[in-house]
Amino acid sequence: MSTAFTRALRVIHADGGRPALAAAGAAIVILAGWAVWAEFAHVTLYEVSANARLEVNQAAYPVQAPMLGRVVRADLMVGRQVRAGDVLVELESSDERLQGAEQRARLDALGPQIAALRSQISAEEATIAQERRASQVAAEEALANAKQSEVPAQHNAQEEQRLRRLRDEKLISERDYQQALANSQQSKLAAERDNVVVRRIEQEQRTREGDRLARIRSLETNIASLEAQASAIRATIQRLRNEVERRTIRAPFDGRIGEAALLRTGSVVDEGDRVASIVPEGHVVVVAQFPPPAAFGRLAPGQHAEMRLDGFPWMQYGSLQAVVQRVGGEVRDGTVRVELAINNAPPGIPMQHGLPGSVEVAVERVTPATLLLRNAGALWASPRSAYLK
Repeated sequence: MSTAFTRALRVIHADGGRPALAAAGAAIVILAGWAVWAEFAHVTLYEVSANARLEVNQAAYPVQAPMLGRVVRADLMVGRQVRAGDVLVELESSDERLQGAEQRARLDALGPQIAALRSQISAEEATIAQERRASQVAAEEALANAKQSEVPAQHNAQEEQRLRRLRDEKLISERDYQQALANSQQSKLAAERDNVVVRRIEQEQRTREGDRLARIRSLETNIASLEAQASAIRATIQRLRNEVERRTIRAPFDGRIGEAALLRTGSVVDEGDRVASIVPEGHVVVVAQFPPPAAFGRLAPGQHAEMRLDGFPWMQYGSLQAVVQRVGGEVRDGTVRVELAINNAPPGIPMQHGLPGSVEVAVERVTPATLLLRNAGALWASPRSAYLK
């Protein structure tokens, strides 16, 4: 027989099973929803580098002192725009400048000396031409006299032969013949004398011309010696100019001074000391350093990234949108260099070389289930302690 207590127990049991079933149903729905989300939803994975900064796409050029010297002028100011050839630092070069002035004075003195010697050569050549003309006139005159003397000489020679025949025939006296012979010999000697005058004039002209040519050659030798000295002086002047130029440190190209040493007049720099760094004009890119496991096989050109600058809070200024351009192929100082091109820069952020920040690169999109399995596999494959049983 059932009692009131038995019926109460049955009511209690009937009421207690409904919440459990409701809880079980809710749990099944939640698990089913999570499974669907884990299988079909996608999340983005990022590789992060806190060592990143903005850089000009052309490397900054360090400017070094070429030699030991004392600074007499320094025009270094960080941020100053410079053009190729602008003087940055000037080292003391007074000795070289004084030597250069001395050599230039010597060179200036050689010019008039060479010009005077050339004038003497011109005068000697003009004199040779004049003497040739004068000798030619004198030789022609002497030759005319010689021809004139030959006429009576020939006549007297013929007369002497005629009188000789008459003397042989005893038709004239010996005295008349001797007089004719003397006249013939005198005329012949006069003709020979005039011919000798012609040869003497020609010989004297050759002698004078030879002397003047010898003086011309001597003058030309002196000119060659002075010109050799001038060439040596010019080479010395050029060397001193190069020394002065070496002591003048100039900007190698157009750009901006990104770094400058504290130099004042009287400061001493040693050879190889870095006095400044010139940032060339160009496009600004993002350069980040990633550890090798993150860079190799994970980062590739074309991946989208985001950079947050340290000096400009991203909640206020926003972040830079970028795309991976190049991934380094070797490790340096434990990291790999990655370059990213800037696609969009929020207003208010200056694109200046050297601004630091951090970079997040979206490397892949996976489902939560894949991520869970990947982490579980990595945990399972990790080395386990020898003390674990």
